[in-house]
Amino acid sequence: MNRRVPIALLPALALILAGCQTAPAPASAPASETDDHGAIAGATELAEPALHLTSVTPSGAVRHLDLLDEKSETLGEITPPTALDTDGRFLYAGHDGGVEIVDSGVWTWNHVDHFHYYEAPAAMLGELDGEGSPTVVASDLGAGVHFDGGEAVLLDLDALKGGRIVERFRLDLPAGPGMIVPLPTGALVTDADGLRHVDATGAPQETVRCDDPAGSIATNVGVVAGCADGAVLAVTDADGTTLERIPYPDGTTDRAVSFAAREGRPTVAGLTEGNAFWLLDTRERTWTRLDAGEPLARVAAVDDADQHVVALTQAGELLVIDGETGKTLARTEPLVAASLADPALAAGVTLQIDPNRTYLNGPAENVMFEIDHADDARIARTFETTDAPAFIAETGR
Repeated sequence: MNRRVPIALLPALALILAGCQTAPAPASAPASETDDHGAIAGATELAEPALHLTSVTPSGAVRHLDLLDEKSETLGEITPPTALDTDGRFLYAGHDGGVEIVDSGVWTWNHVDHFHYYEAPAAMLGELDGEGSPTVVASDLGAGVHFDGGEAVLLDLDALKGGRIVERFRLDLPAGPGMIVPLPTGALVTDADGLRHVDATGAPQETVRCDDPAGSIATNVGVVAGCADGAVLAVTDADGTTLERIPYPDGTTDRAVSFAAREGRPTVAGLTEGNAFWLLDTRERTWTRLDAGEPLARVAAVDDADQHVVALTQAGELLVIDGETGKTLARTEPLVAASLADPALAAGVTLQIDPNRTYLNGPAENVMFEIDHADDARIARTFETTDAPAFIAETGR
């Protein structure tokens, strides 16, 4: 597929590519010519991200919608999932007893001051088996899968990029809820004493106190793991990984139970069980609590120059909130009210945030929305589907 680049962008793209190579390259170059910049064999480098919405229907059909030309294809069939997680390339579809892994075939590689974009054939990679219900934590650092039957698995990300499911290690743990959070050096694993830092072989390094661990996210500062009384921030540099505690302010009576943000940003949003939400600034190591004034179903920090936060109300409306004042700047009409009202569908309703757009799925409404959060929550595009988009992930970012 040929991807057109606006003429106005060509000079800027030429400067970007010049910083990575000594000779000019075509907008689409074989991966073998650029394999030192995040490419793999068989992939093509592109001049712009190959953004897609990858969705899974209630029956397990995996659909792939190209956001550039709006063409859709079916990638294959998986076991109907109960949860879906992504790192922007791989999809981890969890169900009781396993996680099925899909390679969307589109991804972005961060080169610190700019990015490289790739496309390769999508693939159904297979299934990771485990005992019980899985909880997946996925980022560009890798994927950790915790099965509540008492197992924690850290996957080998390089092997996944090569089309193989390989375990770096599998640990036996007490049965019950928990998580395993990938780090640049091993992972954080929940245990009875809090969070255990283990190396790439699963060998224990140190343990930090963390009561009732829940929720995790990777930022450009470090990796966050939520606790009842704050968060643990794992910061890795040339000297190793340091675990820092970021407590909630004195007098706090609620906590964040999950975190979401635009990929790689330092400030993340944490959803509580009431009308409020937390913003955690991992650069400043500070928490800010904002009251939305109404029950929320989802919240995610855009963390742009205007400090936007995107939230979904329990009534199915999408809000754009000022992250400094808590003021609601824009509100849509109810978009996914029927989906949120159905407990069987509500768990799959997802906000996906990138620098320019917010994506939202409505399984009951058979629709996916593209929303411009910087333009008064304008509905930029609506994608109607023949089958319910029970879960979605923005891939290629």
